Amino acid sequence: MRLIASDLRSGVERLGDMIAEAKTIVPFTGAGISTECGIPDFRSPGGIWTRYRPIEFGEFVASQDARDESWRRRFAMEEIFAAARPGRGHRALASLYRAGKIPAVITQNIDNLHQASGFAAEHVIELHGNTTYARCIGCGQAYQLDWVKRRFIEDGAPNCTVCDEPVKTATISFGQMMPEEEMQRATALSRACDLFIAIGSSLVVWPAAGFPMMAKNAGARLVIINREPTEQDDIADLVIRHDIGETLGPFVGN
Repeated sequence: MRLIASDLRSGVERLGDMIAEAKTIVPFTGAGISTECGIPDFRSPGGIWTRYRPIEFGEFVASQDARDESWRRRFAMEEIFAAARPGRGHRALASLYRAGKIPAVITQNIDNLHQASGFAAEHVIELHGNTTYARCIGCGQAYQLDWVKRRFIEDGAPNCTVCDEPVKTATISFGQMMPEEEMQRATALSRACDLFIAIGSSLVVWPAAGFPMMAKNAGARLVIINREPTEQDDIADLVIRHDIGETLGPFVGN
């Protein structure tokens, strides 16, 4: 039975009961969990994608100008990403992870904040990659952003020193294949949990948005925490349309 929390307190109490009853919790996080950390939601009104057209993967590969613009945008965001620290939502999930309730987190975010909150890197399943370092799109060689920036200032977007293919942030761009291993791991987790909590995601970006439904169909309870309604609210067991930090803050623990 779907329950939309009438107020924050009743929502938090019900969520607390569900967390206590659950053996295996899988959180699925979107941009909303990081907005209190100063990282803007790209899709919201005024977000970067309402001001700039996203650079698709094929365009990045084909055009030096597109690669230069992609890196120019990334370095324009550098201070925002560098200054961000885990918020109450991240810290609450890390507490449940340390308590053994959460085996791993599935995230659409690229900001590395789950790792910074205390999750081991191998337990953060990044569906859309990570913007805090770079990779060659050919051989996969990893690069630090400082190296990329030095090359960029000297001569524009750099190519790999190993295979001479373009280097881009280690994120998944529009038109780029989703990471196969991460998708498989997220599928297995979604099917194995007994409580799935979707946090701060509009649940409109597929195939990632399929995981809450997958968990529900496999018998898990589904909680959706998001300020705005989502298309999957109808199948959720609990919907909390309140601030994520305030909702999860009581679960931060020690």
